[in-house]
Amino acid sequence: MPRPLLLALALLVQAVPALAETQPFHVINRTGADATVLNAVRSPRGAANDWGGNLLRPDRPLTPGGGFRVRPAEDAGCRFDLRLVLADGRESVLRDQDICAAREIEMAAAARPAAPLPVPVTPPPQVEQQRPNTQARRISTGTGFLVAPDRVMTNHHVVDGCDRIILKTPDGRWLGAVPPARVDEKLDLALLAVPGAPGPVLPFRSGPPVRRGEGVVVYGFPLAGILSDAVLTRGEINGLAGLADNRSQFQISAPVQPGNSGGPMLDMQGHLVGVIVSKLNAQRIAQQIGDIPQNINFAVKGEAALSFLQRAGLQPRLAESTGPERGAADIGEVAGRSALFIRCER
Repeated sequence: MPRPLLLALALLVQAVPALAETQPFHVINRTGADATVLNAVRSPRGAANDWGGNLLRPDRPLTPGGGFRVRPAEDAGCRFDLRLVLADGRESVLRDQDICAAREIEMAAAARPAAPLPVPVTPPPQVEQQRPNTQARRISTGTGFLVAPDRVMTNHHVVDGCDRIILKTPDGRWLGAVPPARVDEKLDLALLAVPGAPGPVLPFRSGPPVRRGEGVVVYGFPLAGILSDAVLTRGEINGLAGLADNRSQFQISAPVQPGNSGGPMLDMQGHLVGVIVSKLNAQRIAQQIGDIPQNINFAVKGEAALSFLQRAGLQPRLAESTGPERGAADIGEVAGRSALFIRCER
């Protein structure tokens, strides 16, 4: 093949992704209510968390079933965060959508924006960093993740009995949790107030229902002192109930270790479906049945965690898990922006 023709083909191949990034995509309102605001901004939105301008005209709401054509800027890329604000104040939010892969994006689940949880102690105007106490008598660690501005979810057993709780943020700072925590001992969940905690909140999956066999990604900070970095593991939903038919938990195959407790479990669209809580004590079970069970772990169901947060006064972000699955590395990047290392000092 002549060299000029080869060069032309190469330039054509290189131009295809750029062309795809600038093609219009459609946002369809499936919320059942008029939308008065539509935002479409490049993902991630950055530290300012800015949604940008409203694409809708004040006199022309986006009616139920209606669509709006969005033409990306030339250098915007393929990943977008989308938000509809409905006339009744609810919001429908989809994060990190690949508009190059799906040109029609339906927005359905809507909820009230997350409200700040009252904190009994007013944080200082500038949040000071905390430092680990090297003289602490006992130390334990775990994982948490952002569910609302300055609000971190984890397990109750991770923070139970702590004299001091500090968290290492994705940007490397140590911040202190402000007591008291909201807890549910039966579910083994806790909600911490952490003034100054940075990063986006993780959206909860609003549908469809989770099924056995679905792939999941677990993100956390296991074996502190042995492993020095966050760890991502991949597995599947093995059962729709936990130990002793606990219907508030999933059984999962994703490997977990001490320190994973309280960490997020995401589906393959990057939406929260569970909170890691425990692993089966293989040694104890082996003493009872004479065989060693393999890789049996548990997570609190996302719907149970969502209900706990709503009882605490929050309305977390919700998102439908539809469209093509994403790679585990992409899901890890989503989790890594919102996960925090927790250090409990006694």
